[in-house]
Amino acid sequence: MSKAVKEKRCALITSLFPEGTPQLWCPPLTHYTEEGDIDFARMEAHLGYMSKWVKAYLIPGTAGDGWELSEEEIRQILTFDLDMADKLNIRILVGALRTDAETARQSIIDTLAWLGVGDSEELLEKTKVCGFTVCAPTGSDIPQGQIYAALAEILKLKVPVALYQLPQVTGNEISAETVAKLAAEFSNFYLFKDSSGYDRVALSGLELGGVYLVRGAEGDYSKWLHINNGSYDGFLLGSVNCFAKELNSIIHNLSSGDIDAAQGLSQRITAVVDEVFKSVGDLSTGNLFSNAYKAIDHYFAYGPEAANVAPPRIHSGKRLPTEIIKIAGDALRRSALMPSKGYLPARN
Repeated sequence: MSKAVKEKRCALITSLFPEGTPQLWCPPLTHYTEEGDIDFARMEAHLGYMSKWVKAYLIPGTAGDGWELSEEEIRQILTFDLDMADKLNIRILVGALRTDAETARQSIIDTLAWLGVGDSEELLEKTKVCGFTVCAPTGSDIPQGQIYAALAEILKLKVPVALYQLPQVTGNEISAETVAKLAAEFSNFYLFKDSSGYDRVALSGLELGGVYLVRGAEGDYSKWLHINNGSYDGFLLGSVNCFAKELNSIIHNLSSGDIDAAQGLSQRITAVVDEVFKSVGDLSTGNLFSNAYKAIDHYFAYGPEAANVAPPRIHSGKRLPTEIIKIAGDALRRSALMPSKGYLPARN
């Protein structure tokens, strides 16, 4: 990999995050009203709560129903979140989650036009957008050469790009060799998120030239960061919707050398997430990630008595089952992670 590519990538990351690259990122949930519209009041309260600890957001990500939302809904959410970004001084990574690369590429072009910017420099100067994230094209039998070519066409747009490893949706993985090849050629490829749980890219040892690595798979949080001899620079996790404060504490504890405290908190969060994910595994509607985090977030929104509040709606219009909400509450209590009160205003 050339020195010039590394230096350009480093300069890009510095320009995107002059106060330092965030170690904790979140794909925020999309909340819905009783009528099924997007609940911006609820989302404002949720984002305001998380922004104490989280300064970078993938919108819309998988946990935010990014694969299910219509183009109109995505524009509504981006309009809202870009306004919130100015108010809260946060950065937005725009999700272009599409099943094929050409549609994802066109989505980026359309979003740039919608934002009123013509190139990467204008994007950085005029907005709080820190780039676009895309997955490999969907298909279990797609060869790596085709995945490389598809992603290269997107990277040729020369805007900041994050690649998202999500085999649970795409049915495939971008190989470590393909990631390294793209990193060597495109300095605007600056972030790689891996939600596979296999961590093949981060563990490969291949030269990635300063690409920022964030883990998207849940569990064992304390062992994965560079500051504890792990393989990742940070986290981009759906569980941040619920455990922003706690995950931030893990990072702080690791940085200060308190490994025992980090491991203990990590084990407690892992126990809750594992139990709730298991409980939503057989639901026939909604996506696994959104369903699980909405069940847990219900308590962070409403507090210990959240089981008495109607369960959250999902994109299909249905509500999560009451028994799922109760399982989430029991798991939070057993792990001593139940919030004392919710981030929403008290109900009369």
